[in-house]
Amino acid sequence: MTNYQSGFGNHFASEAVAGALPVGRNSPQRPPFGLYAEQFSTTAFTAPRAENRRSWLYRMRPLAEHAPYEPLAGFEALRSAPFIDPVSPNRLRWDPLPLPEPPCDWLEGLVTYGGNGDVGTATGIGIHLYSASRSMERRAFQNSDGELLIVPQLGTLHIVTELGRLEVPPGHIALVPRGMRFSVALDGPSRGYVCENYGGPFQLPDLGPIGANGLANPRDFETPVAWFEDIEAEHEIVQKFQGRLWRTTIGHSPFDVVAWHGNSAPCRYDLARFNTIGTVSFDHPDPSIFTVLTSPSEIHGTANCDFVIFPPRWMVAEETFRPPWFHRNVMSEFMGLIHGAYDAKEGGGFEPGGASLHNQMNGHGPDAETVRRAMAADLKPVKLADTLAFMFESRWVIRPTAAAMELPTLQPDYDECWRGFEKARLSE
Repeated sequence: MTNYQSGFGNHFASEAVAGALPVGRNSPQRPPFGLYAEQFSTTAFTAPRAENRRSWLYRMRPLAEHAPYEPLAGFEALRSAPFIDPVSPNRLRWDPLPLPEPPCDWLEGLVTYGGNGDVGTATGIGIHLYSASRSMERRAFQNSDGELLIVPQLGTLHIVTELGRLEVPPGHIALVPRGMRFSVALDGPSRGYVCENYGGPFQLPDLGPIGANGLANPRDFETPVAWFEDIEAEHEIVQKFQGRLWRTTIGHSPFDVVAWHGNSAPCRYDLARFNTIGTVSFDHPDPSIFTVLTSPSEIHGTANCDFVIFPPRWMVAEETFRPPWFHRNVMSEFMGLIHGAYDAKEGGGFEPGGASLHNQMNGHGPDAETVRRAMAADLKPVKLADTLAFMFESRWVIRPTAAAMELPTLQPDYDECWRGFEKARLSE
């Protein structure tokens, strides 16, 4: 059996021990080997069949067997919506987070930069960055407030989930369903980004006029096969529930699911497999053409959150300003850079591991140096090779936290990149 199964949203069946998965029954009276059946649902029971997500887990002990949760102190840098910190219309940009001193694990290394919506009404998103240097030892995390889209920038994440293991290096993403327990092991210093999606689960966007092929293909999303630990030792379980962290302990590994089947499962995706669609005639395409995943809202075509990438690609349009044009729009944009340079900021200042925030209806676009080069360029096919940037785009204002506004990595001179434009001459 391979380490992964392919296909976003597919129904899978996987067993780590032959015969552990019941055949033809979801919850039999006596599951094989004395296992316990548990249904894991990340949509409402009555959601339409095409949208319903649930899996059946067969584990060595019931998940419900644990002592009461108690509040967990610390973690002041981790916040949840609703965000009530004052928000300005100013454009913001941060340098990368430094690597932690003293060492901390992935959970301890989370820093909330902002977000919107409300965990209590299951709307909006939280945006976090992490900087970590040691593995989570006998500690598992369960986020009951939303699913997690994890974007590594430095260092490979070895994510152990209840349904199996994921290896997620930079250039890949991981998607962990709401309520699933997982732990993160590291090879060394690691840094990256997290979108906590309080709203509807991420899904592949419709292709519309593009047709049957393009953008992210379902077959390229990889779900782990069943894997389990049989360890009798105390483990800490940390749960994020309604914006607060809670802890309890159990006397064994939480990763004791021997078999499972269903379509609610963690997965990983290699961003290099994204099939980029662009123009071969004129005009720079809208960034929506680079959407990998979308969390829809009740307003058709207006996302709770879109995950958009700007990958290596050919630029071939004729008589066209090829970098992103100046724009203001109703969506709010939080950007990160995984490696290389972003083609709208050739003047520098946007570094791998850094971030920027442009909130709705506030003008932004390429810096002055990029504009000068682009307007004078001799247009010919050009390959943007060393680049991988991304954007969490949301229909609501993304409110930065007070802590993010006080970080020493916040750039006080970001507006300077838009200075120095020559005035247009209406007559020669």
